Amino acid sequence: MMADEVIRIYSSANEARSALLERRALDEYSATPELARAIERLFGRSLTPDQVVAQILADVASTGDDAVRRYSAMLDGASEPSLRVPAERIEQAWEITPEPIRHALEFAAGRIRAFYERQPGQSWMAWDEQGGGLGQIIRPLDRVGLYAPNGTAAYPSSLLMAAIPARVAGVGEIAVATPPRQGELSDAILSAARVAGVTEVYAMGGAQAIGALAYGTASVPRVDKIMGPGNIFVVLAKRRVYGRVAIDALPGPTETLLIADDSSNPAFVAADLLAQSEHDALASAILLTPSLPLARAVQAEVGRQLEGLARQKVIRASLDGRGGIVLVADLEEALEIANDFAPEHLCLLTSDAWNLVGKVQHAGGVFVGEYSSEALGDYVVGPSHIMPTGRTARFSSPVNLWDFIKITSVFGVSREQASRMSREAIDLAEQEGLSAHAAAVRIRLNQ
Repeated sequence: MMADEVIRIYSSANEARSALLERRALDEYSATPELARAIERLFGRSLTPDQVVAQILADVASTGDDAVRRYSAMLDGASEPSLRVPAERIEQAWEITPEPIRHALEFAAGRIRAFYERQPGQSWMAWDEQGGGLGQIIRPLDRVGLYAPNGTAAYPSSLLMAAIPARVAGVGEIAVATPPRQGELSDAILSAARVAGVTEVYAMGGAQAIGALAYGTASVPRVDKIMGPGNIFVVLAKRRVYGRVAIDALPGPTETLLIADDSSNPAFVAADLLAQSEHDALASAILLTPSLPLARAVQAEVGRQLEGLARQKVIRASLDGRGGIVLVADLEEALEIANDFAPEHLCLLTSDAWNLVGKVQHAGGVFVGEYSSEALGDYVVGPSHIMPTGRTARFSSPVNLWDFIKITSVFGVSREQASRMSREAIDLAEQEGLSAHAAAVRIRLNQ
């Protein structure tokens, strides 16, 4: 890559595969030298991020609020004696939030709510003539914990994208954990909580927040499930508490895969690559195209548009390490690569974008057409922007109502129905060596 080229063009998928199209497992992400020095300074010895998380969780499990406050003061500069954010502080945040932002939050919330109100999730029962019935009882979770990051940037939109589907699903209690940054909470996040109808907010972050939600403390009742994005310490903590509580996922770095052709507007494509790359240095922004002229035009546009952006350092690091333009033989090859890559976001900017949708097998979200930017979807379209990363879209889904509900199976049969099914049940029980199972079925035949 030339010195003046912000993003590299790969001549083929084979060339790009090892450098660009492979992911690292969670365990393969090690602490940067800067982070390693910070850990040693704070903890007095050299520890891996996972060892840090293990220590924090153990302390929270044994000493509860005291551990949460200690780590919050050490890591986040928090000084408030109470973990629970008072209702008046939430109202204060709303009052000082600029009117355009308040309107945007309410507008986004309305669209998110309307989208999830269309998702089916109802109990059902089927009855037969003999008086038996089969069905499923759909019930919301009692209590959910949502993590709202407030690190290098605050993301009130992510809170809306989790809290509103939970509300629509009927979750009774929603607890939000959000860390202070340099001792201060984000007014935008508190305002988003208010818009979503969440009143239970705790000033805590990192692994200590995950521990408090999972184990429960004197101030923080334990939850049934923890959801929401976070840094590597949050992700590692979620992995360690899984089984004690449910979790949504173990998200890796965010990623976008774009497919474009000669018809695509290079300025739009470049803008989408830059938007994805400004998240963080590990974000992945990749373009697949069969068009060399488009590739070169996008490469030039990326350089031009970058000059006017605030987060240039982050964008350059992302594009240098995890970004690129890959030349493919045709759109069929692009779709094959996309389905194998299973991206968090798949953006189709071709002239026949809707005709390609049916060929998509694995993606967190599909953004169809050149005006359907991922950035628009991140905020106001409706579907949650919390989506599977790191190839997990092959077996998991974006946040939706089913993340907040559980299913209980129900059946009831009459004596006549039981008689008709008993022989097969007895045979299977005996084949498995479970004689008491067989006897429990057989005894009813003689009564």
